[in-house]
Amino acid sequence: MPFSRFQLLKATTRSPWTRDFRHLLPVPKHFAIKQSFYDPGIRAVRVKDRIKFWNVVPGDRVRIRGDSRSTIHEVLSINKFTNRVYLKGTIREPKKGKMPVNKSVHYSKCQLLIEEQEKKSAEGTIEKVHIFARRIGVRDPHWNPALRRFDWKRVVLASIPAYVERNAGKEVHLPWPEPEEPPKPKANPLLDTPSNTVLKITYQPPKFVTSRKGELGVADENVYIKTLFNPSPRGFDESRPMEPHLAKELSNPHSRAKKQARWQAARRRKSELLKKFVTRELLNQGDRTARDARAEAVFKWRQQMEEERKAQKKRRWFTAERLAGIVRKAKRKQRKAEKQKEKLTRMVLKESLNQVIPGSAKRQRV
Repeated sequence: MPFSRFQLLKATTRSPWTRDFRHLLPVPKHFAIKQSFYDPGIRAVRVKDRIKFWNVVPGDRVRIRGDSRSTIHEVLSINKFTNRVYLKGTIREPKKGKMPVNKSVHYSKCQLLIEEQEKKSAEGTIEKVHIFARRIGVRDPHWNPALRRFDWKRVVLASIPAYVERNAGKEVHLPWPEPEEPPKPKANPLLDTPSNTVLKITYQPPKFVTSRKGELGVADENVYIKTLFNPSPRGFDESRPMEPHLAKELSNPHSRAKKQARWQAARRRKSELLKKFVTRELLNQGDRTARDARAEAVFKWRQQMEEERKAQKKRRWFTAERLAGIVRKAKRKQRKAEKQKEKLTRMVLKESLNQVIPGSAKRQRV
């Protein structure tokens, strides 16, 4: 699928997972042109400079290289087309005509925080030491079909200061950040349905009247439904009791199972119709060969399928709105014709020279 400007403008995401590698595809050059005042344009980096496996994701805690204070920030969002990492709580002052945005840094300037250790100083005080990852590797990249995403393990290859377990020959796996769960609203007893109302039985089954022969006088549901759409030719005895079946009324007619059933029924009908055409032509074969008879049967079958397709297309074209418009237009034409006829009927010509009365030889001369 090709890119769109909307997808690239909304490329900044807060999701830590990698669903695909579409960010490695080239971006058209004309997308970088600013088309309006509100359009900032797209300045994507070159394809060879983009990062395939992102190890810095939203929710991680990082520090910026070159920061003398070693301030720890939390990653808010990332943009895989520009290799930018947005930090939480670092909103820049908005410029004139622009929205305030969080501060962003390049991916290469971020150092992940591994853990915090307590270290006893020479003076006897306990200090907290932050260990950061200087280089991170990727292990076991694979597609996870259950979660529909790419998964891999983040391994710390070098750290600042040097990590003890790494020196012992063990690989340090850096866990992925846990996504924040959305806040759950507090339960409000005033808005909840009482338990006695939920458990109350509101359905009352109908009372069926049995005849002398022991048969139930229950009305047919299909007859009742057909009567609703076409009440004139068929009669329905409303006095007879009927069990309300809601399966047909409440079921979704556009479900996959019903669509498949209709498609299978149409396929069966077409195959049966073709067999009927072939059987009819073989019975009336005459001087033709069996092959020619079958070919002619297939030709007639295709013609009927094409006629049915055109009739179905025409039937679908006549929607309720179009039929109402056709009726409205026909009434308007009829009203216009009646007005014109009435106008011609009431029209009276004034007496003047050079007029000929039909059916009379009298003329007025100048």
